[in-house]
Amino acid sequence: MPEVIFNGPAGRLEGRYQPSSEKNAPIAIVLHPHPQFGGTMNNKIIYDLFYLFQQRNFTTLRFNFRGIGRSQGEFDHGIGELSDAAAALDWVQTLHPHSKKCWVTGYSFGAWIGMQLLMRRPEIEAFISVAPQPNIYDFSFLAPCPSSGLIIHGNRDKVSPARDVQALVDKLKTQKSITITQKTLDGVNHFFTGQINKLVEECASYVDHRLTGELPNRYPKYLHSKTDSNMNMV
Repeated sequence: MPEVIFNGPAGRLEGRYQPSSEKNAPIAIVLHPHPQFGGTMNNKIIYDLFYLFQQRNFTTLRFNFRGIGRSQGEFDHGIGELSDAAAALDWVQTLHPHSKKCWVTGYSFGAWIGMQLLMRRPEIEAFISVAPQPNIYDFSFLAPCPSSGLIIHGNRDKVSPARDVQALVDKLKTQKSITITQKTLDGVNHFFTGQINKLVEECASYVDHRLTGELPNRYPKYLHSKTDSNMNMV
């Protein structure tokens, strides 16, 4: 897995990149949580989601937003970070001109950036939003949402309450021509404490269904998993 440095709008950006063995394989960009609250490309969830795509022979990139690790620049409240994500996708596409399709995956703050990138890049055919925060960030730009995707979160998330995520999902599900798949993990908090493996399994299942041409959209309200003893401490 090569360490890479590429040019971004505010200077160099640091990433980890794994090219596919197929020249026309889809691209996957994985976006990390909030830079001012410890979010980096080495977050465990980001790391595992990166490998999820890499194991399915996507050309895969995760990177540090500006001001994190060896990435230059300063936090820009989402505006600059969206530009960073666009620059990252541009960089991968330059190396893989035969890759015509792309997935974007983000966790928390990264989910908000990823959904904005989705609106700007028609080649993005699918998304995974992990624990998005519509109670904090404005998602009204998804009008309409151009691609089908997965929204996955926990029903004990105190950072992004389930009712707020549900309102976002309900709004998106009224839109035609897309399928929004929602998975709510029972007893799980914003950090997926003790349940990261379950999160990755559900995301992997979604990716595998999409790669076989299926759009899963019917699930029980809650996907049950064992709760962690510290779940209520968040």
